[in-house]
Order: sequence, then C-alpha cells, then structure tokens
Amino acid sequence: MGRAIFISYRRDDTEGEAGRLFDDLVRTFGDDSVFMDVAGINPGIDFRKAIDDGVAACGVLLAMIGPTWATITGSTGQCRLDDPNDFVRLEIASALARNIAVIPVLVHDAKMPHPDQLPDNLKDLAYRNSVEITHARWNSDVQLLTKALAPYVSASGYTNTEPVHATVPVQLPPPHVRAQQAAPAKSSKLPMLAGVGIIVAVLIAAGIFYVTSHHSPAASPAAASAAQTTPAVPVTDASSTPSAQPAAADPLAGTWTNPSSKIRENMPRQLEISGTGSQLSFHMWGACSSCDWGSQPASSNGQSDSQTWTATFNFPQPLADDPPGRVTTVTVTPAGNVLHLLVASTFPDHRHIQGKWTLVRAQ
Repeated sequence: MGRAIFISYRRDDTEGEAGRLFDDLVRTFGDDSVFMDVAGINPGIDFRKAIDDGVAACGVLLAMIGPTWATITGSTGQCRLDDPNDFVRLEIASALARNIAVIPVLVHDAKMPHPDQLPDNLKDLAYRNSVEITHARWNSDVQLLTKALAPYVSASGYTNTEPVHATVPVQLPPPHVRAQQAAPAKSSKLPMLAGVGIIVAVLIAAGIFYVTSHHSPAASPAAASAAQTTPAVPVTDASSTPSAQPAAADPLAGTWTNPSSKIRENMPRQLEISGTGSQLSFHMWGACSSCDWGSQPASSNGQSDSQTWTATFNFPQPLADDPPGRVTTVTVTPAGNVLHLLVASTFPDHRHIQGKWTLVRAQ
C-alpha cells in the first residue's frame, strides 16, 4: 500500500526543513503514511522505480522549495531543473501528470518560481497554491499544514498529535482559594460585660503595683552577677558555618542529540557543550562514524531575553561527501528544554546551504 504523503526536496536547498517536517508528519499520521526519498526505500530496490511507485501511490506531494530551488546547478554547471533526469523534476512532473495534488511548501522566505523558470512539464507548479513554513512559527504553520493533509490520509493511520518542536510546558499559577467569609456576629450583651471586666482588672492591677513597688526586696548578688555574665548575642562557632557551595554548572552544558531517526551522512547528530558563563565551547558530530566536526569556542549575542550562541567550524579537508573548504556556522538558541540549531554552510564555489534542527538533552 502506498504512503499518502510524498515529500520532494533538494538536499542542497531544504534538507533540514524536509527532515524536520518528516518527523512532525510521522508523529501525526504514522510512519506508513509519509514517504521521503531514501528514508523510505528498502535496501536493494531500484531508486528510480521506487520514486515513481511512491509518487503514483501517494495522495499528495509536498514540494519543498527554498531560495535556490529553481536556480541551483549540478556539477556540470547546468541548472538541475533543465536536466530531464533530475529526480526532483521527475517526482513533481510525475505527480502533475497523474493529477495528484501538489502543494509547494516555501521555506527561508522563498518565492514561488515563475513559469518561465520551469520546464514545460513543471509549469503547472507555478499555479499551485503554496504554504509557507517559518522557523519562528514552525509549530503553528505545521499544524495548519497537517489539517490540510488530513483528508489525504486514511483515518486508521491518523492520530491527532501536534508537533512538539520548541514546545515549553506551560506553568500555570496555583489556584486562588477564596477565603470563607465570616458569619455576622449575633447581637448579645457581651460588650457590656467585657467593659465591666476591664474596669475591675485595672483596679486589681493598680493595687498589685502599689504593694510590689513598696515591698520588693533588692536583687541578690548572685542574680545580678548572672545577668552581667550572660552575653546579649549568642556566639556562633565558625566550624558550624556551612562551607561555600561550588559554582553551579552552566544550564547549557552537557550532551545534546538530534532525536530525528532520519538524519544522514554529515547532518548534525550530537552537540557537546562545555564551559560556564561566557566561556562556552561547542563540539559537533555528524551522523556518519567519521564525521567529527571538532571543537570550537562559542560567542554569545549578549541578549538575556533572546540569547544565542554561535561557533564557526572550518573543514579544509573533505568530510563525508562534502568537498574541502567548507565553512559552517552553528547558531544555538535555547528554548526551554530544547535547543534550536541553525547550521549555515558556505562552499568555495559560493554555494550556500542552511538547515535547522531541534536538539534534546541526552538521557
């Protein structure tokens, strides 16, 4: 049975957003309802046939479009959309030819491509109503998208679960308990009796004062001596004073991991944060076994209400399938019990790739 939702994307354009959206849709609709390139193809299966079969069986195709989607070029310098064998072109053209619903999903402030930028078998894409997903409104944007996708997914595989990225538990104030109002006092004669009692008490006290002030003996020398030797303030033994507590560890320090099960190759897998205060260090690892990014110092933007930390990693040698000379800037934004991770990479050929992930603290 085919999967209802097919995600089409370019790795160099929207890989981070596609992976994050895949996780959210799987959480909502189930793993059997969402297809995303190699993430849903079994080993040994012809990739081209699997793509064609996946598109043919889906009910809706999400075309992830970033700023360079229509202009990105291949190794030969040719625009990828001009290549008849380009997989993204094949995916979308197959869906349009079968009259399958195609929803353009715009990220990174991307705009819909003009028909003149598209090959003939993709020109209809320019007239499809699009949706936009932003980092700042990711949860609400994805919720609107899932509502639009619900009719394409069978009821048996659908569970109404909202995305959990960047979600901070709401702490409600304790319930206010209204004090019970006192019942009005009944009319009685107690005030009059109380007044008489006060007068009697005053007369008795005056008599006692007169007797004691004229007949009280002098205080004994022992009592006076005891009074003089009793210190006014107790002396505290210095040894009983608690020792100074060690400085608390930085709340960001520790190991943070990417919970996505679909990360591949050199996508961020783990972040180790060490240090305290303004002296933090980032150590990053990619998904492949040899993808150790190394350790770099991190700098803060100095804003207490929206603090971010940034570190820059240089790769003079090839790492995974990336060419040498890549420079990657990692920006971390704390958000409750998760970290938002923005990874922006620049290559010697002036290509620019950007991806966003959410990390959780390792257990």
